[in-house]
Amino acid sequence: MSSAMPSAMPSASVFDYIIIGAGSAGCVVANRLSANPKNRVLLLEAGKPDTNPWIHVPVGYFKTMHNPALDWCYVTEPDPGLNHRTLKWPRGKVYGGSSSLNGLLYIRGQKQDYDHWAALGNHGWAWSDVLPYFIKSEDQERGAMPFHGIGGAQKVSDISLRRPVTTAFIEAAKQAGIPYTEDFNGADQEGVGYFQLTTHKGMRWSTAKGFLRPAMKRKNLTVIANAHTSKVLFENNKACGVEYLLADTVKHAQKPAHKPEIKIARCNREVILCGGAIGSPQILQLSGIGPGALLQDKTIALQKELKGVGENLKDHLQIRAVYKTKSATLNDEISNPFKKFLIGLEYICKRTGAMTLAASQVAIFTKSAAAVKTPDIQFHFQPLSSDNPGEGTHSFSAFTSSVCQLRPTSAGRIAIKSADPLQHPAIHPNYLATDLDCHIAVQAMKISRKIASMPALKSEIQEEFDPGADVVTDDQLLQHARNTATTIYHPVGSCKMGAKSDAYAVVDHRLRVHGIHGLRIADASIMPEIVSGNTNAPCIMIGEKCADMVLQDAASHHPSS
Repeated sequence: MSSAMPSAMPSASVFDYIIIGAGSAGCVVANRLSANPKNRVLLLEAGKPDTNPWIHVPVGYFKTMHNPALDWCYVTEPDPGLNHRTLKWPRGKVYGGSSSLNGLLYIRGQKQDYDHWAALGNHGWAWSDVLPYFIKSEDQERGAMPFHGIGGAQKVSDISLRRPVTTAFIEAAKQAGIPYTEDFNGADQEGVGYFQLTTHKGMRWSTAKGFLRPAMKRKNLTVIANAHTSKVLFENNKACGVEYLLADTVKHAQKPAHKPEIKIARCNREVILCGGAIGSPQILQLSGIGPGALLQDKTIALQKELKGVGENLKDHLQIRAVYKTKSATLNDEISNPFKKFLIGLEYICKRTGAMTLAASQVAIFTKSAAAVKTPDIQFHFQPLSSDNPGEGTHSFSAFTSSVCQLRPTSAGRIAIKSADPLQHPAIHPNYLATDLDCHIAVQAMKISRKIASMPALKSEIQEEFDPGADVVTDDQLLQHARNTATTIYHPVGSCKMGAKSDAYAVVDHRLRVHGIHGLRIADASIMPEIVSGNTNAPCIMIGEKCADMVLQDAASHHPSS
């Protein structure tokens, strides 16, 4: 059964393309499709414009994450692998999506990640296929190089803030046998070195700033903020429009006897879903596309049964180690009112200093064991420490070295709780559910300690604060991970790309939803396997490649499914 389409619709509400979600990929798609003035493009964003000043200050993620005005504020279900703890899963609800809230780290992943995607049956997604899109989007501060581009909409810059303890960490990693690298996004990811950032002249450079804001000057692009998509509409098995609610009518509906006003927009070519790894499967399920039993249970009419919608959810689980130091770190500067004032003054005057701080300064990509072919764990180093972003730093001098498994084998799922589009879906991450993931978590913590024991860093450390000296055995280390590990904010895979022969594939290699015409997905949810690193840059690439395929198909009049 298909959703009914109201007959009386103003012609002004008919577009060629409707994009749902102005996030890391959605802003890219909106920019590229609207570059042709003949294309009438509508972009719907559930959040606000990116006017909050803290969005544009790099260290502002301490203020924007967990802020319901800018963040979806998702919370997972109690997770068995984490001893039934729940985790907060921040996701951007604002122009730029999570690129407006994230830690600003620019990492593409490994060549082998994308070659594996292609080997799974996804033609056109090998490293040689996707690298041109990474290069196309990039405006690299270092200039044009074989793996990098200039002139793109996404600014990428070097870290300016470097502290002695950071240098000591790098030297310790080298002493532990990890080579130094200048570029994690070059020929080989392995090594220790400084991150590059999605910043420009000391300010965050989100996809809203790089891609969306310039495109909004075009008359053929309409952007509607505070527009909460409730479902995709269909006629004859083709996506022909979108139903959405405006925020002011939702607030009005909180009063008894009121319902939010339903808005409808139509399109004659394609709907492109860019809602992210949580939002996209939720919208598909609300639209009648997903596991039949789930939809029947929630009294949603089945448009197309695709049991993979919401499945294959992957995330990077980080295990923090905090070391108290003998010398002062940023903890001391941030906790001192006068020094904090100087930090703010430096940023205002120069756009430099601690307020340009990204989520991490140094990365390590290395192997958990000699037999591993490519790096399978990643470290994030910060010259400060806290229990959680947004809760302030510790009162003592310390640094943080967190580690995550790059390619977890544990998979979770996303499932709507009801037919109410305003109710968050159930998020079941299913962390540490396999023996391999548990083994790598323990090995990763041991490597963290090995680095801390090297001469260059050992002299800086007063004591291991977390996990602490009493956590010694493999069982104790694993229990520490289950009790304290948290997300590093990289959910992917919940609408995975794959061939029709894959019973859990949701989109094909051209990102078209299987069995539905005129509907594509472009965001982290399409990843068949999680990339080996941070996910923002891959999402930008996905947006670039999707837009290119949409334009190619339109030019050749190729069917959209």
